Amino acid sequence: MFPYKDENPTELTPVVTLGVIALNVLAWVVIQGMGADEPLARSVCQLGLIPAEVLRSAPPGTSVPLGPGLRCVLTAEPHWWTVLTSMFMHGGWFHLLGNMWFLWVFGNNIEDSMGHARFVLFYLLSGVAAAATQVLISPHSVVPMVGASGAISGVMGAYILLYPRVRVHTLVTLGFFVTTVALPAYVMLGYWFVLQLLMGAVGSVSRTEGGVAVWAHVGGFVAGIVLIKLFANREYLERRRGGVVILPRGV
Repeated sequence: MFPYKDENPTELTPVVTLGVIALNVLAWVVIQGMGADEPLARSVCQLGLIPAEVLRSAPPGTSVPLGPGLRCVLTAEPHWWTVLTSMFMHGGWFHLLGNMWFLWVFGNNIEDSMGHARFVLFYLLSGVAAAATQVLISPHSVVPMVGASGAISGVMGAYILLYPRVRVHTLVTLGFFVTTVALPAYVMLGYWFVLQLLMGAVGSVSRTEGGVAVWAHVGGFVAGIVLIKLFANREYLERRRGGVVILPRGV
């Protein structure tokens, strides 16, 4: 299922959401060379998050293949700053465009709920929580982790709590049959979250490494549910009370 719009009006111009999208696109063009082999490999190696390098659980000099003739060599430095830089790197065009589309569909309303400055902090903290989850689950992984999806998962976690009944228009593919359907946010996002859990469980049992960092998605989603209780603007929530289910009164 792929969401392409929601029925959720906004009050503020989502300048931070647009700014984050612009930064990701700029990083893709300027730093990652729009996917050209050498700059893409260099950016993933230098700016991606490698759990084993951060935790020093693999020896320096370990060589990680990134593609034909391209390798990444682990250093002795933990490179903690890659927790942040990895949020703005991507592995390909579809990776970038998919993430940015999800951010646009769900991010503008979450920015609306807390204001511009708070949304910046919320987004970054969700991304950090997502990265930390993936590192803790796979502490010995030498595969670089890149992408904004962990932070965006936090946005989605906040969305399912604030706007569970808002209709999300979704593209559904069943083999060769493609259709669209409007689903409540709790159905669409709940399905997505359960899928991440199942993929993570299967990966843990089979001990496969690489591919999608599903535990980062899980960690980001849970972080978003928790953090929205701290970041949401109560006056905004009161204005929206009539149309959607919002946070409990005790929050």
